[in-house]
Amino acid sequence: MPDLATLSTGTAYALLAVLVFAESGVLLGFFLPGDTVLFAAGLLTGPGGALSLPVLVTIVLVTAVAGDAVGYATGRSAGPALFERRAGRVLNPRTLDRARHFYDSYGPIAVIAARWIPWVRTFTPLMAGAARMPYARFLLANVVGAVTWGAGLLLLGHLAASSPALKDSAGGVAATVVALTLAGGAAQLLRRRRVRAD
Repeated sequence: MPDLATLSTGTAYALLAVLVFAESGVLLGFFLPGDTVLFAAGLLTGPGGALSLPVLVTIVLVTAVAGDAVGYATGRSAGPALFERRAGRVLNPRTLDRARHFYDSYGPIAVIAARWIPWVRTFTPLMAGAARMPYARFLLANVVGAVTWGAGLLLLGHLAASSPALKDSAGGVAATVVALTLAGGAAQLLRRRRVRAD
């Protein structure tokens, strides 16, 4: 991943927009380091930085919401057929039925929480669409998740760069953010394995 500090302002904005959109709604984007890049971008909005915090927040909110909307639409149009025509361990009608019950009960919470878990945030809108989660509920959760995750990490980076106390420990803060998101992803994977084992 290119160092944002070495890019022109326009290129940095465009790269961040593509990354957030891809990680939110394109299956191939599940491996992208969204949390780390958002925090790094926030650092570049501090004193002497080349990026604007309001511009970054706007870009991230628009692309995160749009990415999840595309993921939802993809899951809604192609998901049911994909599950119903397969008989594998994951892609099968029983899994889709479980997903529908899950999103009926916990849909908004799942969509918001998924923003903070690498890999999971890419697949959650697809599953929500396939499970026919009502779009009004999904959209509200989509926006809340984008605000808390996207704007939250940018603001955290901005504060780390702007505060003398935090600036010296910015590397440690970044490492903590990465560690927490990786831990969340690992916990989610373990939980899913236990559910499958049951």
